[in-house]
Amino acid sequence: MIKRQINPEVENALRNNIPVVALESTIITHGMPYPENLNMVNDVEKIIRANNAVPATIAILNGVIKIGLTKNEVKSLSETKDVLKISRSDLAAALTCGKTGATTVSATMILAANANLKVFATGGVGGVHLDAEKTFDISADLQELAQTPVTVISAGPKAILDLSKTLEVLETLGVPVITYDQDELPAFWSRSSGLKSPIRMNSAQEIARSHLIREALEIPGGQLVANPIPRNAEISFHEILPIIKKANLE
Repeated sequence: MIKRQINPEVENALRNNIPVVALESTIITHGMPYPENLNMVNDVEKIIRANNAVPATIAILNGVIKIGLTKNEVKSLSETKDVLKISRSDLAAALTCGKTGATTVSATMILAANANLKVFATGGVGGVHLDAEKTFDISADLQELAQTPVTVISAGPKAILDLSKTLEVLETLGVPVITYDQDELPAFWSRSSGLKSPIRMNSAQEIARSHLIREALEIPGGQLVANPIPRNAEISFHEILPIIKKANLE
């Protein structure tokens, strides 16, 4: 019923206990123009391989789940227009109708967990939007983190969100928010957000052990890890906040 193809390199890694890092595909189709999107994927996959792990970019191609796109598939997807942006709500429909689509954080988590991948790297995660008390605009990422057992490595929640409310919802849902090697929660483009991180861990080993302990205790859901952007690449929160406020007024 479900058509799924796992890249042989990924299959070999899973058989031989080699680390595999899942990657989403919406950044390819909806986040950057061509050829910047293609260059970005190639660069990210090179970094993962340089650290002795195997990348597995996930997408839906003609109704087939792809766990680990080939170079040709990545190039084709990076050039394709009008690709679906697939989340939990429309994942089954896309497979039923034989569609091609890029996977968001929530869909990538589902498909990664289904393929026994435990770690997923992305940029920024979604959350509670400003004025959510009026619009009810809350990302599906948060519910997915509460129920799907994948550790998501990110640069933190997106700065356009209501970060305080996002942390509150994650706490209510029982999702651990772990910031790597600093006390303050990063906000995607910025290393700081003005908010204290609920949890700080200083090594990948601690984060991995936390994931394994949650598994052993049979606690549902995953972990959100906020890995601050390098200092030389950040836009400070004080600089970007007025820009976000101005954009929200337009």
